[in-house]
Amino acid sequence: MPPTPSPSPWPTSPPPIPSKHKPWTAKKSNRHRPMTLEIRNLGTDLPYESGLALQQELLAERLAGSRPDTLLLLEHAPVYTIGRTRDQSSLREPSHLPYPVHEISRGGQATYHGPGQLVGYPIIDLRAFGKDLHQYLRALELSLVAFCQHHGVAAHQREGLTGIWREERKLASIGVGVSKWITYHGFALNLRPESLGPFEAITPCGLSGVRMTCLANEGAPPLDLATAARSYPDFLSQELAKLPS
Repeated sequence: MPPTPSPSPWPTSPPPIPSKHKPWTAKKSNRHRPMTLEIRNLGTDLPYESGLALQQELLAERLAGSRPDTLLLLEHAPVYTIGRTRDQSSLREPSHLPYPVHEISRGGQATYHGPGQLVGYPIIDLRAFGKDLHQYLRALELSLVAFCQHHGVAAHQREGLTGIWREERKLASIGVGVSKWITYHGFALNLRPESLGPFEAITPCGLSGVRMTCLANEGAPPLDLATAARSYPDFLSQELAKLPS
């Protein structure tokens, strides 16, 4: 039996989702610290440009203090992105890639987003969490490890590498950006096999020879965005609650 998550510091859960394509918004108030997390499921097939524009809008609002911390959950239309390193070698042959490439301001090298993934963009004010980017990255990893374990997959971190793994196979990639201690960008967790093929056209995260995997290939039941988006936020909230203030 998969492990049961510990009681969440958030007293409410997102509402039922009539369709995996229908966006929804929910708010959770953490009883252990003075903050609210707004959760927004943006649905499937979201163009990358739309997701990036919304992140930038929410980042500005968070910096101005006009909105709470926010977690965006979604599935992108197929796209490759490359982070601040701009190491084009991780894209192999950019002109021959089957999907567009976006150069963005997150950390890390090339990765793929598309159907079969859970993508999460936390817009979090780290000034309330000790201004510690390293600990925030570890909290993201641990939240994903707990999510995977809840669904029956013994995922883990790897020393010196960002992301989460099942043995030598990579389940999730993480790349964040920070502006005046407000985070954006985030993670992509492979849920189902259709998320894996496009990685073969690149060197994922610049890791030569890395093998990507997904939860379904590691024994979890196939999860759609609706199911994953209902399940994941509590695991993130539990890890955020552990960060220093």
